[in-house]
Amino acid sequence: QVQLVESGGGLVQAGGSLRLSCAASGIIFSINAMCWYRQAPGKQRELVGIIFSGGSTNYAGSVKGRFTISRDNAKNTVYLQMNSLKPEDTAVYYCYGLVDGAVYWGQGTQVTVSS
Repeated sequence: QVQLVESGGGLVQAGGSLRLSCAASGIIFSINAMCWYRQAPGKQRELVGIIFSGGSTNYAGSVKGRFTISRDNAKNTVYLQMNSLKPEDTAVYYCYGLVDGAVYWGQGTQVTVSS
């Protein structure tokens, strides 16, 4: 059984930075892609960004230029570096992984940006 565990959320002032981590554990042969999603209160879950096995990335327009996804293959860990945070970035951030052909979600981590 594969588990994804996020960490790094918290409270930050507007303009600040946070780095989220998502560590995959279990028996893993191949991580095809990892994504970050977020869900704000009263809103649908939305894709923040994705990193593919080859290292290429794509981002939602609302975070492009401010957020960066990276990965450490040796640690099976994906990171979301969030800079220039805005109050509208406040949400629960979820890690999503396509691992060995199956989909896994993390439990989520709260990010709150105060104005």
